[in-house]
Amino acid sequence: MPRFIRVIAPAVLLAATLAAVFWGLAIGGAANERALADPGTVVRIGIPLLRTVVNIAVAGLVGSLVMAVWAFSAERREYRIALDVAAGSAAVLTVASGATLIFTYSDLASMPFSASPAFGAGLAQFVTEVELGQLWLWELLIAAVTTVFAFAVRGRKLTLLVLVLALFTTLPLAQQGHAAGASGHSQAVNSLLVHLVGAAVWLGGLMVLIFISNSVKRDRLALLVSRYSGIALIAFIAVSASGIVSAWLRIGTFDALFGTGYGKLVVLKAIALVGLGAFGAAHRQRLIPRIATSDRGARVFAWFVVAELALMGLASGIAGALGRTATPVPLEPADEAIGASPAEILTGDPLPPELTPMSYVTEWKFDLAWGLVAFFGIAFYLAGVIRLKRRGDSWPVGRTIAWVLGMLFLFYSTNGALNAYEQYLFSVHMLGHMMFTMLIPLVLVLGAPVTLLLRAVDKRNDGSWGTREWVMWGLQTPWSKFVTNPVVAAAIFVGSLWVFYFSPILRWATSEHLGHQWMIIHFLISGYLFSLTMIGVDPVPNRAPYPLRLVILFATMASHAFFGVTIMTGDSLFLSDWFGAMGRTWGADPLADQATGGGIAWGIGELPTLALALVVAVQWSRSDTKEQKRKDRAEDRSGDSQLEAYNAMLAAQAERDAKLDAKRDATP
Repeated sequence: MPRFIRVIAPAVLLAATLAAVFWGLAIGGAANERALADPGTVVRIGIPLLRTVVNIAVAGLVGSLVMAVWAFSAERREYRIALDVAAGSAAVLTVASGATLIFTYSDLASMPFSASPAFGAGLAQFVTEVELGQLWLWELLIAAVTTVFAFAVRGRKLTLLVLVLALFTTLPLAQQGHAAGASGHSQAVNSLLVHLVGAAVWLGGLMVLIFISNSVKRDRLALLVSRYSGIALIAFIAVSASGIVSAWLRIGTFDALFGTGYGKLVVLKAIALVGLGAFGAAHRQRLIPRIATSDRGARVFAWFVVAELALMGLASGIAGALGRTATPVPLEPADEAIGASPAEILTGDPLPPELTPMSYVTEWKFDLAWGLVAFFGIAFYLAGVIRLKRRGDSWPVGRTIAWVLGMLFLFYSTNGALNAYEQYLFSVHMLGHMMFTMLIPLVLVLGAPVTLLLRAVDKRNDGSWGTREWVMWGLQTPWSKFVTNPVVAAAIFVGSLWVFYFSPILRWATSEHLGHQWMIIHFLISGYLFSLTMIGVDPVPNRAPYPLRLVILFATMASHAFFGVTIMTGDSLFLSDWFGAMGRTWGADPLADQATGGGIAWGIGELPTLALALVVAVQWSRSDTKEQKRKDRAEDRSGDSQLEAYNAMLAAQAERDAKLDAKRDATP
């Protein structure tokens, strides 16, 4: 790839981004002077510019770390370049976040920047008492910590920690979109989070390929581009889906799509997205094979990358302008709306209709992030099965059915009636909890995903770590050996119930979006680890004998029953100012509904545990049968030599005893 491309590509990206920001501001009217409380031209234009810089810096940080962790070899120069790009991007993100924080306060306070005590006092109040200020402060702090680690860390395994920190920089950004605090806030936050992460991986990965292009040979570049292409395809699907959801939440009607400045910007961004998808298809179908075969192929690919970065710059600039453009659908915080119901004030969403048996089919509250988890979970699993089939290997159909069912259960639990009612009814919340911690992990474990991955994914030989290598490393870590100990897994599984419901964690998980997402992830993992140690066929560092597994299961059932009875017989309400203050005029009263939730934890929650016990018993029986068959085959191969040796030993013992008896009789 020509050396001057490394200069032209970033310049094109910057120029296209700046042009798109100003163009978008003109179309949406966000740069126009305000009639009241105008903060000034510098602030009006500076905020979208700084926010665009933040987005590009996040992309450089996340994208380069993803490529370093998953695509590059730690022994090659490409890896060091990627870490340098990540460190520089983190530093830019820190500075841009701090500047955006100050500009945002100046905008809201309609106060030009100054070193006066009044400005400083107002800024301090903004970052400590106002949610938007707190979010930008968190963004600044996380970016600063990530910068320190990005400059300090160079080892492969610790780089994974830096990547996790980098992903955390997207959380404050996702929570301060147009729909923050408004109805549909949880869906909007998850959609924007998916959008930010997908765009960051997509843009950042392409940027780092430009920087390493002259440090690798053509065949190596072709391999790295092919790996990036797979990541980019996933990012394209995620960005497209999240973009559609986010746009619909803010536009509302088809007429507003072409009749408002915001809608026109969405259309322009969609056009850029389609163009980027076309570039991706061209990469995979035509350009990648030509990179390794000729210099001309590498040069053509380089100019395609420049054009692709130009489109990405346009999309990034339009996104920055969209963030400052008024939406066609008014998105005022629910707790500030006139006549808001208690449910809207507490949850941000209106109270759903009365829960009936049919509601479990008709009521839905879609969550894009978990929908994509289920979609990609099924897609990747089936891709692994297909790869095995093409190779001539077999894979049990029952495992495939179990995995697909588990992912469908996960989709329904996070997008169906359970998600629609869990904030308003403790019983539905508990039903969802039992799904996350017991039923879904049970059927997912039966799918044996790790075994499939290890069989379907080829081992890498170039010094890089792909999915297979990271999984193999994870299985051998001391932490893995600790949490997969059956006793520890059972303690986490049972202890989480008591700690969660009898501590402030319950309020955090119920009232805060981030807490609710943590709850889902935690209980899925704890349930998966427990089921894995009991009945899993995937490799684990510790595998308990079958009698111990049954003892653990029966102890778990007893603890579960005690937990359920404790809730059923309780005379005080969990979160009385939440579940008791929804203003429901239908269904059971909150305390009776809580008792129903306790019954669900006791009754329905015991069924998966009983199923686990039955599976363990069956596996134990089959294990004994297999062991006996193994011994029989060994006897057949040796011609019953062990039995003959045993009989000979008995005969010799009998002969010795007879001689001793005869000797005693002959003695006077």
